[in-house]
Amino acid sequence: MRAITMRQFGGPEVLELAEVPDPQPRAGHLLVNVTRAGINYADVHVRGNTYLAPIELPYIPGNEVVGTTEDGRRVVALTMGGGYAEKAVVHRRVAWDIPDDVTDDQAAALALQGNTAWHLLFTAAQLTGGQSVVIPAAAGGVGSIAVQLAKRMGAKVIALASTEAKRQLAKGLGADAVLDSSTTDGLTERILDAAGGPVHAALEMTGGQTLRATLAAVAPRGRVAVYGYASGETGAVPTQLLMEKSVTVSGFWLPHLYSDRNALPTSMKALTAAVRSGDLRPVIGASYPLAEAAQAHRDLAARTQTGKLVLATAP
Repeated sequence: MRAITMRQFGGPEVLELAEVPDPQPRAGHLLVNVTRAGINYADVHVRGNTYLAPIELPYIPGNEVVGTTEDGRRVVALTMGGGYAEKAVVHRRVAWDIPDDVTDDQAAALALQGNTAWHLLFTAAQLTGGQSVVIPAAAGGVGSIAVQLAKRMGAKVIALASTEAKRQLAKGLGADAVLDSSTTDGLTERILDAAGGPVHAALEMTGGQTLRATLAAVAPRGRVAVYGYASGETGAVPTQLLMEKSVTVSGFWLPHLYSDRNALPTSMKALTAAVRSGDLRPVIGASYPLAEAAQAHRDLAARTQTGKLVLATAP
């Protein structure tokens, strides 16, 4: 089969198209003929050897796929690598059947980014109706879904986005206010002004000064769910501030839910139902041929795209 392989860590150029042996099915797993491989910011960390789990080379990146099983089922599934390929082996526990009225592209937006948005809001940040929440990268895969889920819950959404086009997209998805995230100047004050005071909850994936500015805008006993460090700055959380306001900061990494028998089935059922009813509209971004994985990574890092990006291995 054809697959994108990494033989070294580095820039997008290390993503090479190659012929590799087909993966071998094993007990408890499904062999999937892949039609869509999801592209996520975690893949950039994999490529740069800054991922949260160790990576052994050579390696096929990609943590989510859409495709068909050998018995004809159409599924969306999570993987631990191996997704950027024409075939992938996935565990039955993290594979879900796709209803006929949900497209491959819509399904691709739900497995990793949809589940991440759901559990960031409702498991980590414990958001409830009537509360206020800050959502970063609001035009991206996770952010665009989080905006819609939070509004559906009845929350007041303060969205962050780096360009006017992205801010307009977030506004169209239901955000109550949209702020320019291309600069951290006055970010705390801008959040407070937009929310009408300190916020109850915030999602954070940039790190550095953005994390500090977000923390400063959170109300006493507020919650911050951290799911990334796109700036490359991990840094120390200011513990004095946490104690002064009794703020809870929790880290979140979706693979920790893969073995949970209830968490992901519950969120996938709700996400799929919301897509089918029209309450959730996944923002479908660019689709790239498998051979153009390197360009997809360049575009993702440049933040020129919106919504869910995929590699397409079939029409």
